[in-house]
Amino acid sequence: MSLSTAAMNQLSEGMMWYLVFLFSTVVHESAHAFAAYKLGDETAYHNGQVTLDPIPHIRQEPIGTVAVPILSFMTGGWMFGWASCPYDPYWARNHPDRSAIMSLAGPLSNLGLMLCAGMLIRLGMAMDWFYAPGRINYTQVTAATQDGTLATVATLLSILFTLNTILFVFNLLPLPPLDGSGIVPLFLSKDRAVGYMDFIQNGPFMMMGLLIAWQAFGHVFRPIHTLLLNILYPGAGYH
Repeated sequence: MSLSTAAMNQLSEGMMWYLVFLFSTVVHESAHAFAAYKLGDETAYHNGQVTLDPIPHIRQEPIGTVAVPILSFMTGGWMFGWASCPYDPYWARNHPDRSAIMSLAGPLSNLGLMLCAGMLIRLGMAMDWFYAPGRINYTQVTAATQDGTLATVATLLSILFTLNTILFVFNLLPLPPLDGSGIVPLFLSKDRAVGYMDFIQNGPFMMMGLLIAWQAFGHVFRPIHTLLLNILYPGAGYH
């Protein structure tokens, strides 16, 4: 029994979303691991996560890197998930400033990927491969002037731009257990930073932080996404 064209298109789109999701998440977590390693914590290094190989990251969080992304795409048309990077809490308490830099490394890696996607989109426009679509969605940030390979590349770059913007903005929300909460010690004295870190390492508080972040994210993300689109396409007037 053959799949319909619509089902094939959805399957193809889902595969592209997952490839970009896995790549972006692995870059994010390996950035955490690499920063920690350079700053004196070898926990993630010995766990095999200073790498772009997705296997160690999937092994660390199989539900967040496989099951949840697939289910979220099937139900909502875009992907959500997570991974994790182990670290030494004693190292973090002794060096809260280094721990904060480790936390910042993940979102910054997503910002870098988003900027790369934007530059490639602009390069494609200069080559007359892409153009600004009349209507933007998460899967179509740019459109191709031809079908086939160019259309596939346009979709991949669109997802890369959107997903890494999502990961960057969401993870910077200053709520535990998100990376944004881990960056706060950069702005505190060591004693206050240690007290703050003890405070946010509370299971119910972390769950509450996630719930608040999920509710607030749409209100924060939409204007930022619109602003970035208008920077990507000056004069387009997206709203």
